Amino acid sequence: MTTTTTFHPSRTARRFVLVLVALLVALPGWCTKLLIPMDGSQRDHLKAYGVAFWTLQRDVAIDWLLNYRGGSFLVDHFQAIEQECAIRGVTYQVIADAQAAAILAEIGDPEVNMEVVKLEKAPKIAVYAPESFQPWDDAVALVMTYAEIPYERIYDREIISGALPQYDWLHLHHEDFTGQYGKFYRAYNNAPWYQAQVRESEAMAAELGFAKVSQMKLAVALKIRDYVAGGGYLFTMCSGTDSYDIALSAEGVDICTPEFDHDPIDPAAQQKIDFGRTFAFRDFRLVTDPNVYEFSNIDATDLHSSIGQPRDFFTLFDFSAKWDIVPTMLCQSHEQVVRGFMGQTTAFRKSLVKPGVTVMGENKAQGTVKYIHGEFGLGQWTFYGGHDPEDYQHMVGDPPTDLSLHPNSAGYRLILNNILFPAARKKKQKT
Repeated sequence: MTTTTTFHPSRTARRFVLVLVALLVALPGWCTKLLIPMDGSQRDHLKAYGVAFWTLQRDVAIDWLLNYRGGSFLVDHFQAIEQECAIRGVTYQVIADAQAAAILAEIGDPEVNMEVVKLEKAPKIAVYAPESFQPWDDAVALVMTYAEIPYERIYDREIISGALPQYDWLHLHHEDFTGQYGKFYRAYNNAPWYQAQVRESEAMAAELGFAKVSQMKLAVALKIRDYVAGGGYLFTMCSGTDSYDIALSAEGVDICTPEFDHDPIDPAAQQKIDFGRTFAFRDFRLVTDPNVYEFSNIDATDLHSSIGQPRDFFTLFDFSAKWDIVPTMLCQSHEQVVRGFMGQTTAFRKSLVKPGVTVMGENKAQGTVKYIHGEFGLGQWTFYGGHDPEDYQHMVGDPPTDLSLHPNSAGYRLILNNILFPAARKKKQKT
């Protein structure tokens, strides 16, 4: 007689199975990875940065694969990240651990110009802009809004009160740090918006204890300088670049005519400029005429307007990923040649850039540079010429750029590289 025994799992065994299943579900993608390619196969490069930022906000580290398929992202495969990619229309691939290991091995080859940088923490971002600021009139705020990257707006009051150390990354909206209201006097001094800006600025200066707007803006510029020296990251575009350096160089010198500050300019202003105080520029000459829409000869708008949009471009430098990690991060793109774009400060005359500054993008034929980077104290700064990478000649009052029409913008990618930059694990540079 044959006896058949039926196995009935105990409660303990069933509980073990349930716990095991729960652990496996919680594990990232059953030991697979998510690859977010950033080459030509990516549907929306800009929103891909937003997914990366969203992932960092949830304390999930990301490998930034420098120079691999346009600077792709590699992350553990969590279902929530995959769903976020799908919701935002971002191209991704689910790959096995073995495939990810092969990619990392390829990048690790000392003969290959690639590197892996670990991104670990989402930076806290501030945009320096007035209350009247409209996000669609600033390329950085515009692309952060499109990519769904959060930021906080701060202005003179907050900076003077010492708020900057709360932030990891600071962007300067298209500001005039010289106190000349953007040199818009000739074209717009009778415009209501210009007059309102003057009233608001003078009221703010008085509230904060300054006799003139130019003195307040200098104090703000010095606070920003100290922020960078202490380890902060500064990014700015257009007139926020040269006007900032000019303000630093003119500390203690009145470079404003009566149209701007109600008293005479120092007749020896040019001779008193101290180029040793600046981040990026040297040997420039001020333009003090209130009727000329220019701060100095740093700006090369005249050179670019003479060649026109079809021939206006700049080329990104190809840095060594294993040796020059910082500029490599800042230049990640699927296009090495980027379409140019104008601004109050369109580009910088290369002859006026300090020798120690890293040039990351230039128009060699015009003798101009568009994209530069440097260190100051413990921190770093990046200047990017031009107003809007997808609006060649942006004018006051123009409608906002619709970035859904430009999801693969190489010009906007450079901005987003800078936003992710502070998330990188601090790694000692090779010497």
